[in-house]
Amino acid sequence: MGDLLKNKVAVVTGSGRGIGRGIALLLADNGAKVVVNDLGGAVDGTGDSATPADEVVNQIKANGGEAVANYDSVSEMQGGENIIKSALDNYGQLDIVVAVAGILRDRMLFNMTEEEWDAVISVHLKGTFTVCKAASILFRQQRSGRIITFSSTSGLFGNSGQANYGAAKDGIAGFTRAVARDLGRYGVTVNSISPGANSRMTQTVPQSARDIRAASGMQASASVITPLELNREPEDVAPMVAWLASDEAKDVNGHVFHCQGGQISLMSNPTEERTLRKNGRWTVEEIDAMFGGTLGMDMVNPAPAQAPK
Repeated sequence: MGDLLKNKVAVVTGSGRGIGRGIALLLADNGAKVVVNDLGGAVDGTGDSATPADEVVNQIKANGGEAVANYDSVSEMQGGENIIKSALDNYGQLDIVVAVAGILRDRMLFNMTEEEWDAVISVHLKGTFTVCKAASILFRQQRSGRIITFSSTSGLFGNSGQANYGAAKDGIAGFTRAVARDLGRYGVTVNSISPGANSRMTQTVPQSARDIRAASGMQASASVITPLELNREPEDVAPMVAWLASDEAKDVNGHVFHCQGGQISLMSNPTEERTLRKNGRWTVEEIDAMFGGTLGMDMVNPAPAQAPK
């Protein structure tokens, strides 16, 4: 075991399986005491089971570490508070929060139900808020802490059939940038991970959906976006999270990192690419005349209309 996180206490939501499990195990291997939170539901968020969280806790203990299980839902304010309280009740402190918990309810927008929208937003976006809000009160008082949220290329770039998931994940990126500014003055850092890994969530994406995305013309950086079929282990994401959770990363704040396999990328914050300026207000006719050779130059439609068959 390492000692990078010795004497630290961490909460990892959604850590009963997949990426969260790998993070909880590595944080413990580096000396942290870990609250393993997992509702134990299916990929779509239905059901519950104590087994996933308990199994990770048992594995950590078998490896010589310390951990306790928590089964609260992040989608409720009381649940977020209970998760943080679990760290304080068991270990008397909290230093690290990693918000991984998530579900999928993929559907094209015209077929998406209100319940499918609300469920995904609630677990991902609200679930990040509930845990981080409760932790932020403590972190502000103690003037220290690490928060690592989880975004996704589905939000940063867009994926067909994931309007709910993409909205939540891009919302988390915005949440991260804002909260980094709220808490940075108190010695707290807030960063986000955009993971690329094969997990039970990616395994639920049908081949038909992958084919649609591949044929949609979506333009993204080839150095960042790779096929879902690439062999990327969930555990590959954990090392960057562990480092961001450490004292070594005290000056890294408000950034999004894409992690997949052996690749770690610093993602750019949204910035102006091209600008049109004039004194006074633009007319519609002026925009029409200027757009193609200026703002619209080399612009790509991510999903061009298909010719009738």
